[in-house]
Amino acid sequence: MIVRASEAKRKENPLGVDFQVLAVGEKTMLTRMTYKVGHHVPFHNHPNEQSGYVFSGKYRILFGDVDDVIGPGDSYTVPENVAHSLEVLEPGEMIEVFAPPRKDYL
Repeated sequence: MIVRASEAKRKENPLGVDFQVLAVGEKTMLTRMTYKVGHHVPFHNHPNEQSGYVFSGKYRILFGDVDDVIGPGDSYTVPENVAHSLEVLEPGEMIEVFAPPRKDYL
């Protein structure tokens, strides 16, 4: 599957976070998230493993025993069904992968 930049679906989740669905396969989904200062993703969980890579910005991420600040070049993985939250400290962008794809993002 090839998705051209002009074809990537732009969306906004209920918290006001802009994102693009870049590619969707049978087992994975790739998204580009754009975070602004003031965005706060409250604790939630879902049946999708979630991995992310920080291109820019600064974030406080919490899940399990993790309470850390991540920035450019850092990455993370949250196991499926584990409650997690994200606080935006500096605006930026992340690439996030969900396995399986998040149906609510399609």
